Amino acid sequence: MLCTVIGRNVINICLSVHVLKYIVINAKPKISIWLQGEVNSAVNCSPRITLEEPVSVVFKVYCLSVMTMVAATYTVVLRYTRTISSTAMYFSTTAVCVTEVIKLFLSLGMLTKEAGSFGRLKASIVEHVFQSPKELLKLSVPSVVYAIQNNMAFIALSNLDAAVYQVTYQLKIPCTALCMVLMLNRSLSRLQWLSVCMLCGGVALVQWKPAEATKVQVEQNPFWGFMAIAVAVFCSGFAGVYFEKVLKSSDTSLWVRNIQMYLSGIVVTLAGVYMTEGTQVIQKGFFYGYTPWVCFVVFLASVGGLYTSVVVKYTDNIMKGFSAAAAIVLSTVASVALFGLQITVNFASGAMLVCISIYLYGLPKQDTTKLPRADKDTKQKLITV
Repeated sequence: MLCTVIGRNVINICLSVHVLKYIVINAKPKISIWLQGEVNSAVNCSPRITLEEPVSVVFKVYCLSVMTMVAATYTVVLRYTRTISSTAMYFSTTAVCVTEVIKLFLSLGMLTKEAGSFGRLKASIVEHVFQSPKELLKLSVPSVVYAIQNNMAFIALSNLDAAVYQVTYQLKIPCTALCMVLMLNRSLSRLQWLSVCMLCGGVALVQWKPAEATKVQVEQNPFWGFMAIAVAVFCSGFAGVYFEKVLKSSDTSLWVRNIQMYLSGIVVTLAGVYMTEGTQVIQKGFFYGYTPWVCFVVFLASVGGLYTSVVVKYTDNIMKGFSAAAAIVLSTVASVALFGLQITVNFASGAMLVCISIYLYGLPKQDTTKLPRADKDTKQKLITV
């Protein structure tokens, strides 16, 4: 039963990645060029290309489905490798480090595609990596924060059920909103503030008495799990907003910025490996305890973030909200089937509140600030006439 359920998820993710690869290669205009245009327009520069490609509803549904599957599958499979798997336990810090290495090579591949030739690729790397130590230092800040966040995810899923984790992790929304207000001087509508309060209330209900999984035999500490999520969501909000601010401060390519960040990330995570589990890693080996499921977790962690950054062009906040809510539902169903999760009234009510708040937060803001001015201008014209 377990192999059948998770095996289907493996096939779905692999097929989706192959389809995405075809779309990215053949899309017009190129997605990387669109991202560069978005960054340029954010700093009041003219974008290089402003063409818009019509997107069908079917493709949007495809994007939504894959985003949901990646989020739900990553959480469930990681939980399985930390609690149910009968093999020797792997070192989570090494998994985080390998993830950074894979992301680096994926970004190099995308930059190669964007550059168009090996000469331009080499010139770009020399200019932005070897000759820009200040930029590397600047990108080391989110590297450290993301490294902490990824390690906290392993700690959290070692102590909390996948469904409880999925619901509680949505606290990243208010954390990101707070960082956007403080660091980017953005404002939130009343509806968004209301949805943030609803989300916090829903998470409080879920955590008031966390649901238990009957098939998990390892020792767990829900308090430490919640504290790990609290650190992870704060890191997620801060690092995401910080990286956005860095992107908008120059016209440097997104993939160049990713390479700068992942280079720092590899150094940071390697230091973390040998500071926390160095003796055991030296004795047992860097890849001790790795199984196909562990490799699958690393693969999902590597591709998931990059995939989301690509398909975000074709989706909006409402669709991303539906994706998060659907991931919660799928994680809950999988947790009941695989881990024996017992659904409580608190969990069901809290999860419902979180799903509703995510939807409300993603609704487009209605800008009414220009309406009174427009009316005033109209009256002035009538008086003049």
